[in-house]
Amino acid sequence: MAKDYQRFELGSKLTDEQREHFERHGFLHFANFIDERQVATLIEASKAVERQWVAEAREKVNGVPIRYGRDLDGSKIVQRFAFANLYDQRLANFLDDPRFKLLFELIGRDDVRIGTHEKDGMVLNHYVHGPDSEFSRLGWHTDGLRDIFLGTRLQPLLNVGVHLSTLGTEHGGLRLLPGTHRQSIWQMLFRKRYFIDHREDPREVAIVPRAGDLTVHDGRLWHRVAQSTQTGEASRRRVIYIPVVSGPYAPKHEASPTPLYQRLARLSK
Repeated sequence: MAKDYQRFELGSKLTDEQREHFERHGFLHFANFIDERQVATLIEASKAVERQWVAEAREKVNGVPIRYGRDLDGSKIVQRFAFANLYDQRLANFLDDPRFKLLFELIGRDDVRIGTHEKDGMVLNHYVHGPDSEFSRLGWHTDGLRDIFLGTRLQPLLNVGVHLSTLGTEHGGLRLLPGTHRQSIWQMLFRKRYFIDHREDPREVAIVPRAGDLTVHDGRLWHRVAQSTQTGEASRRRVIYIPVVSGPYAPKHEASPTPLYQRLARLSK
């Protein structure tokens, strides 16, 4: 049985209870962040980007490989979009929602910003568990690995998820190890085998969202994406991830190299 956890509503500011929950557990879950109309708009925008990239046979965006797969009907689809906000104005406009800035205080620095041109920008993951899928799960990892592999100082980072599908635990999805954002660098590097370890952890919490919910987790937190036990259409799920970053401005561009952590992530299927 999945472990239950507290869910919140995001108002005009974060509450003391919400801040304390994040400090202790390293994540927050806000219900009803966007409505059904907005969910549909974001999905349609992702499909427009997908059509463009498939037609162009585009392989990378700002050095980040595009992850293609096959849908249930055999058609080619994009299963991991990086920097999607740079290719559709609807996605770019979504990042202007002022409520995202309410989360900045969880880092509590003057240089906090949405990484529109940094890290992997707005990432949209489209999971489907079918015979030709290339992306149905993702092994244990932390988001802070990127800074370590780039040889830079580990900077505070939030990964903000906007969930476009309603999920039960049977649909797989995000799994978190609460409290691991307070671990040592050694534990962050070696607690688990990055990307290739998919095993369930008895301490993990399964995030169970409804379409339109928002989650946020600390970049140091160990997490994975579990594979759906359902197959076919019942397994389909979409989620947007938005980096909230700090530290020196480090935009990417078309000539940016592919980081090593991206090559490691390709080990997941």
